[in-house]
Amino acid sequence: MGNGDRGESGHQIAGQNKAPAELLRRGLFFPIVGVNKLTGENWCQDHLTNEKLWQLLVKIDRDFAEEAREKGCLDPDCGGKLHRSDYERKPRGGPGWDLRDSFCCDEDGCRRRQTPMSVRFLGRRVYPAFVVVLVSAMVHGLKPERVQWIREVLAIDRRTLERWREWWSATFVRSAFWKSARARFMPLLCEQTLPWSLGRRFEIERPERLLDLLGFLAPLTRPASGKPQGI
Repeated sequence: MGNGDRGESGHQIAGQNKAPAELLRRGLFFPIVGVNKLTGENWCQDHLTNEKLWQLLVKIDRDFAEEAREKGCLDPDCGGKLHRSDYERKPRGGPGWDLRDSFCCDEDGCRRRQTPMSVRFLGRRVYPAFVVVLVSAMVHGLKPERVQWIREVLAIDRRTLERWREWWSATFVRSAFWKSARARFMPLLCEQTLPWSLGRRFEIERPERLLDLLGFLAPLTRPASGKPQGI
């Protein structure tokens, strides 16, 4: 199958995409000898090129989509079935995930759209959620020159990174989701260093804990009233 081939669920088949070759050539995938692990220099970079992680994210999103499809239309007065009506995406900086799962009610007069949660996409952002989280965190945990190199390899311009930082420091911390969820973290997290402080609390040095963090953030990815969130 080619890179554009898909399974029956509409997902691009996992494993068909490769980590950016330059990252691998420069040793991004492998531990860097002599680097202090506390800075995250190793694990942040490893996660960015972990293709097994990409496959797990596809599987989780597939489960979210199947759960949403089985529930049918969310309108209690409708009860219609859901048909696929995926959003097209133009991904950058990672896997070629060019479709975001979404459904539409098949009942005339309803046609209500339902887009399930996702661990791959964070709203309308063209970069995968794990890239947004990790690169935003690196700003607080890695040396500036290392962050700049990674940003350039992934084609993330400075203005894009600034928008991400603004979202974490302003939009995210003021959201109803965070106001409700932050109390579960004791002692309280430093909001000035989000998402670095959140990642450290989740202990995302381990890939499975990064999955947990992305799952924690997943409710933010469900559009309200059928409209995509601009986060």
